[in-house]
Amino acid sequence: MSAGDTAAFEATLWRSLGVFRVLALTYATVRIVAGAETFANQAAGWGVLAVMIAWTGAMLWAYGSSRVRGWPLYTVDLLVAVVLVLLSRPIVGAEALGAGQSILPVTWHAAPVLAWAVAGGRTVGVIAGAVMGVCDFGTQAIDVPGGGSPTGAVLLLLGGMTVGHVARLAVSAEERLQRATELEAATRERERLARDIHDSVLQVLALVQRRGAEIGGEAAELGRLAGEQEAALRALVAFGRPAPDRTGGPVDLRAELARFGAPHVTLAEPAEPVLLPAAAAECLAAAIGAALDNVREHGGPDARAWLLVEDEPDAVTVTVRDDGPGIEPGRLDAAAAEGRLGVAQSIKGRLADLGGTVEIYSKPGEGTEVELRVPRTN
Repeated sequence: MSAGDTAAFEATLWRSLGVFRVLALTYATVRIVAGAETFANQAAGWGVLAVMIAWTGAMLWAYGSSRVRGWPLYTVDLLVAVVLVLLSRPIVGAEALGAGQSILPVTWHAAPVLAWAVAGGRTVGVIAGAVMGVCDFGTQAIDVPGGGSPTGAVLLLLGGMTVGHVARLAVSAEERLQRATELEAATRERERLARDIHDSVLQVLALVQRRGAEIGGEAAELGRLAGEQEAALRALVAFGRPAPDRTGGPVDLRAELARFGAPHVTLAEPAEPVLLPAAAAECLAAAIGAALDNVREHGGPDARAWLLVEDEPDAVTVTVRDDGPGIEPGRLDAAAAEGRLGVAQSIKGRLADLGGTVEIYSKPGEGTEVELRVPRTN
């Protein structure tokens, strides 16, 4: 989901909260007007109503500006509501509250709780609801025998929890819908490109490979390279490369590995997407590329390699196996001591940055197996 789409959807949530705030103010105004004659301090009651009206206008403006919205504003909003709730006792009077008169903000003081829930989710909404609920119940119940009802406090807690949960679910659903839409568009574009490429580039590469093999010599090497590029291009068309992820969301590791497709590389992977954070997938793919480079460098142009991708609940494991000459005992330590850090940095270093592990199994004449494991917690 793009930043613009996320902002637009969140703006809709804040506009809905603005509507609630206006309706709550209307109800509070009706209650204050109806009960003003019974207040212990009637003038202060009108003053509280004026503050509520002014603050509602200010918050409606703030809700419409993403640059103004933020936790400093939400904190001040909650404090304003707390103060107005606490002022209800000296203004309305303890006896009136004990007799059933409502606090001055009535339902208006629920708006900051809902704002916290929309901004921070269920847990944050419950915290704000608890703070406001304690103030609500305490204002009515303190020093009043049998006075006060916990109903308002419970409703504030439930409101903060429910709205926070629903808000996060709604944002998540919108993000999934946007990703599905982008995936559908990318699939259509790949199909179009596949038709064009098949009719031109792939046919040319296949012709170069066939003719190079027939001619022999340097042309055969050129044909071999053309064959590798044809296989890589076919894999790229089949899987596609995802657009850069600007939200830090997960990407399919299979798409990152598609570029390694070649006649001498066999790739075995799950049918379902193998999702990792974008940075982790890119880093893991780079380490795999370094392992394949070692296969070509030390095993020669005819060495074969096999990639096995295993998608586990707690980790992703990729095994790179080759049929090359293998590694002499102590050779990796000697290479590191000589300052050649291909394995130490390009492979092990990258996996260490991800909190992962690298295991290398090799015997002279029996090839090499490199197991790269990345935990899903990263």
